[in-house]
This record gives sequence, C-alpha cells and structure tokens, in this order.
Amino acid sequence: MKKLIEVRNLNIAYGGASGLTNVVQNVSFEIARGEAFGLVGESGCGKSTVAYRLLGYGTINSFVQTGEVLFDGVDLLKLAPTALTRLRGNRIALVPQNPTTSLSPGMRVGAQIREMIATHKALPDGITMGRRIIELFALVGLPDVGHRYPHELSGGQQQRVTIAMAVACNPDLLVLDEPTTGLDVTTQRQIIHLLSDLRARIGMAMLYVTHDLALLAQIADRVGVMYAGQLVEVATSDRLLSAPAHPYSRGLIASIPTMDGADRHQRGLRGVLRRDQMSTGCKFAPRCDFATPACRTTPQLLEPIADARTVACMRWRDAAAQHQIAVSAEPKGRASARSERLLAVSGLQLSYRKPSIVDKILGRTTLPVVRDIDLELGTGEVVALVGESGSGKSTIARAISGRLPPRSGAITLKDGPLSPALHDRSAEQLRQIQYIFQNPDASLNPRSSIRSILKRPLTHFGISAEGKTLETVLESVGLHAGYLDRIPEQLSGGERQRIAIARALLVNPKLLICDEILSALDVSVQARIVELLRSLKEKHAVAMLFISHDLAVVQQLADRVAVLYHGDLMQMSKAVSLLTAPLHPYTEMLLEAAPSLRKDGHVSRPPSAPGLKAAPGIGCPFAGRCPRQPGSLCAETRPPVQETGSGFVRCHLPVDALGRHVPSPKHIRSSAVEDGRLQSL
Repeated sequence: MKKLIEVRNLNIAYGGASGLTNVVQNVSFEIARGEAFGLVGESGCGKSTVAYRLLGYGTINSFVQTGEVLFDGVDLLKLAPTALTRLRGNRIALVPQNPTTSLSPGMRVGAQIREMIATHKALPDGITMGRRIIELFALVGLPDVGHRYPHELSGGQQQRVTIAMAVACNPDLLVLDEPTTGLDVTTQRQIIHLLSDLRARIGMAMLYVTHDLALLAQIADRVGVMYAGQLVEVATSDRLLSAPAHPYSRGLIASIPTMDGADRHQRGLRGVLRRDQMSTGCKFAPRCDFATPACRTTPQLLEPIADARTVACMRWRDAAAQHQIAVSAEPKGRASARSERLLAVSGLQLSYRKPSIVDKILGRTTLPVVRDIDLELGTGEVVALVGESGSGKSTIARAISGRLPPRSGAITLKDGPLSPALHDRSAEQLRQIQYIFQNPDASLNPRSSIRSILKRPLTHFGISAEGKTLETVLESVGLHAGYLDRIPEQLSGGERQRIAIARALLVNPKLLICDEILSALDVSVQARIVELLRSLKEKHAVAMLFISHDLAVVQQLADRVAVLYHGDLMQMSKAVSLLTAPLHPYTEMLLEAAPSLRKDGHVSRPPSAPGLKAAPGIGCPFAGRCPRQPGSLCAETRPPVQETGSGFVRCHLPVDALGRHVPSPKHIRSSAVEDGRLQSL
C-alpha cells in the first residue's frame, strides 16, 4: 500500500534555560493509506508528543532536534503556519483525549461543527448545513444535540461530538489521542465500528494512541509499543497481542485485568517509568527481569526478527522462553463487606431544571433525570455504578457529594441526614466524603505546583503533615517526590489523574466517590491503583461508590454492582453473580460489549423496536432497545422490582425467564497470553 505518512528518526526535547531533556528518541514508523496504526505505552512515554507532531503541534518549550514527518511526501515540520492551518481539520484531523477542554464552552456544539465545515468549505453538494450536522451526530450515535452547550452533555457525549467534528471533512488521516477513555463499553464499540466503517468507505488512515490494548485489538492493523520515548516493538496487532516479544510488551499485556476474576501470578511490570534512573543502554533495563550488565550499557535499536516484526531487545529470545504467566483457577478472595451502614440514599429524584413560573401556572412538571434511587453502602464496601454515558451515574454522585441538591429523597451518612447542599454540610462531613473527578484537567489548578495542590486540603481541614507524607502518598499512586515542584501542565493525563487520587487520600476519607478515575490510566498503573483501593477498603474500611465502564476492573474491586439506564436502576446484585450470570437484558448487552484481546467483530446491538419506545417517565426506559420486550407492555407500564438471590432486577419478565439464553461473558485474555510462551515467529 502507498505510504500516507512517514515519521523518520524523530527526536524531540523539552526544556528551557536550564537545559534540554530528550523525550522522544529516534522514532520511525509509517502509515499506509487506509491503515490503522496503534501507538501504546505507559503515561509519559511520549506517544502523545509524537502524535501531535503529525499535525504540526508542539508546546512552547518543545523542540524537534532532528527528523522528518512526511505527509504525502511533504515535511510537515517545515510547513508555514498558514499551510498547516489548511491541512488541520481538513486532511489531517484530531480527536483529543479531553473533550471538556477542546470544545468551546460558550458555543453550542452544532455551531462548532458548522464552523469546522465552513472553514474548510467541506459541505457536500446537494446537502444543507443543518442536514449535514444531523448526519454527523447520527454517525456517532447521537440525536440532534446541536442546540446544546458542552456542559449540557455527559463526558461520553462530548467525546462523540469531537469525533463528529473530526470526521466532518472526511480527512485522509485521523489522529486519535485516547479517544474512548471516557466512554462506556457499548459506545466504545459503536465508535470502533464507526471508525472501521469510515476506513472502508473513504480510505481514511488512523494513528490511534491509547493504553487500552483490548480496544486496539478491534481496530489496529499494526501496533508500535513505546517506552521512555523510544519504540521497543512494532508488529501486527494479532501477533503482538497473542505473542509479544519485548519484555515490556509482555508486561503490559500481563497487566490487563480479566473478566473471569482469576488471580494472575505473573512477572508483570514492576516499578514506574523514571527518566532520572534510566541507564545509558536499554531504557527498560531498571524494570526488566532479564536485564544484564550489557543491557544497561548497550543501546537497543529496532531490528527485524520475523513476520514483519521489529524488536529493540538483545534478550528477547531468552525472555520469551522464560517468561510465564501462571493463572489461578480460583478468583481472588475479597474480605466480606462490613455490615455497619455508612451511607443510605432513599427515594432520590434529581433534575437539572427547576420548574419555571410558567410551568407552575400551567401545572406542568419537569421530568427527573434520575428517579426513585434507593442505595446503601456499608463501611468498607465498594458499590460499582455502571451504565452507558448519560445514564445518570455522575448525577447521583454529585447529589451524594452535595453538588446537586435532590429534587426529592434523602441522603444519610451513618445515623445523621446530610444537608442537600454542599455549603450547608459540616467540615467533618466534607472530609469524610471525597470526590475524585473523571477529568483531572478541570479539577487541578493549572497555576499551582503539585506540592501546593496536595497541601491545600490538609490546610483546609486542619490536618498537620510533613513533607514525607506527601512523598508517601505520591509513591502509593505510582509517582515520586520529583513531581512535587511541577505544575499540572508538565504532567501527562494519567499522571494528573494520579495526583487527583493522591489529593483525596490525604485527608483519610470514609467514603470515596470515584468517577471514572481509572479511564485515563494505563494498565500497569490501573493495577497499582486497584491494589491501593483494595488496601484502603480492607485495612481502613474506606467505602467507595465506584463509577466505571471497565467491567473487568469492576469485577476485581466491587462487592456489589448497580446497573443504571436513563436514570433507573435496572439491576443490582453481588458483583460475582451479576457479571457471570446477568439477568436484565441491558446487563447482558453491557457484558457482550466488553472488549477482548482478540478481534471479535462484535458491534453493540441497535434498537430493536424504535416504535415501541416508552414516553419519558412512562414504562421501561430500555423499551425500544430491548431484544426481549413482550409487546407494548414495556412501553406503557413501568416494570416492577423483583427480588433475586443477591439483589433485585427491574423487568416485566419473571426472574426465572431472565438470563436463560445468555452466552457466558467473554474473557479478556487470549490463550496465548495465558501460556506465556512466544509462539513461532
């Protein structure tokens, strides 16, 4: 295939008056027309730095020392700003990691897409602007939300808007920087299917930057693995994920959580990436179980081995022969949750719109976005809240934290009621409930040092702490004391999220509200954070409301799981029973969409009977998408709550008729990875 873009010997450094630090070294790869190339690695490895250079972007303190980025034979690094502007959004488009900061808060999202199309004069013949915008929303699974502002959309909906904007001009190359980190599993699958369809229809090439190897398996043709600014392995997607050659690649894949709950005793990644401790030879040597003195002094370069694969490791054969992953047949046991009740939510109804004077005069009511929620958390218990984007998960979390006063219902902490509004709660209540937000860019002060950010809650709650405490909490989230004097802009997205987690832990809370806190973290750091959360739960009886779309992580951490859809709790049960034998059809749909390390071709099911969709506030909200709905009953009557052995399910079908024809949940690992043996190359 003809090359569309070619990166040659790219070297990038950061720095200023005090000197330069090399962050990307000798990176070379190419992407053909219509090809999807994945770039993976831990936070801070330089993958986003490389990706943004494909659009000619770089921070003010970054410098391209050597190298070329050739797009259709033209070096983008030498283009004038006006020429780059003509390319960006038109022939090369970007889907950024954080839609909150990439969408203009003062413009309706439809106007922002309109601006993109008008700027590049990319409106197809015979189609009006309004129709084109609606088509783009439909492409990414959204209704016509053009009249809304970004803050009126959920995080997942915002991300779909940015994808619609990026593909508006049918670009030749789409650069995706962690595009699905904030999306639920069904939406992830829809986006992957959309991107695959765009590739097939318009021959669009993609550079897909991510830490989610399971999703990458569904779309990438080839994958490049980066560590400390260098490519250490490049291979086809199936070969890399089934039989990785480099010790770092093997460690990354071994760190991926599984849906079966098995405890995996493996030589996974140890330590963290620390550029100040790297050797002059192989950068991975300080963390590698197979490193020799020669590895620490001899630079490793990519060399071809077989099957169009290149590896930068002199000991890859020895590592492949010795590296094994042992899998226990029994799930890792969890300490039983404490019986003492910590938090109770009863009859909770939430709405973002208050009835106007006209509404009151005419007797009109505004429908709640969350209705009739009953939920309890015991001391030291982890309850996971799962569901698609826009289902109301974060809305419930905001109400519990006091950021959204309930329309009706009560929230109780231990034996005392919690005031609906945050400003009416006592300092002790505020300390006991800590909220870790999904987006660290919006929750960390960009002008403050990390030291100042961490000290502020200690000062606010009158907690004395020495510098050693700050260092200890940083180490617990996989960072080190060297971060204390940096500002958020100098950290990667995953590193910023770890700072947000550390800040919440400093004040010893009783309840952590974790709102998609792992979505921006690579798998090795996820494993460390999950172990940290387990330790807090078991040793310090910290309870958690854990909002997530990663069902494999939920399986590892949660005691109980609540499934939410359009503001209604559809099912609640113990985690083990819900994730291995789901009852509600919506729970089944979520589990079927969970990604696998092998390409499976699964696409989330579209609505099965749009004509039977229930009116707002009437009937089952899942009516119209449910493959098993019994006629018009679901659309006309709200389903009853039925008790099950370990919880409840809200459905018109009787419990004994649910879950009968459900395939067992897919495991997220391949047999080749379980063996730990490198298959014939």
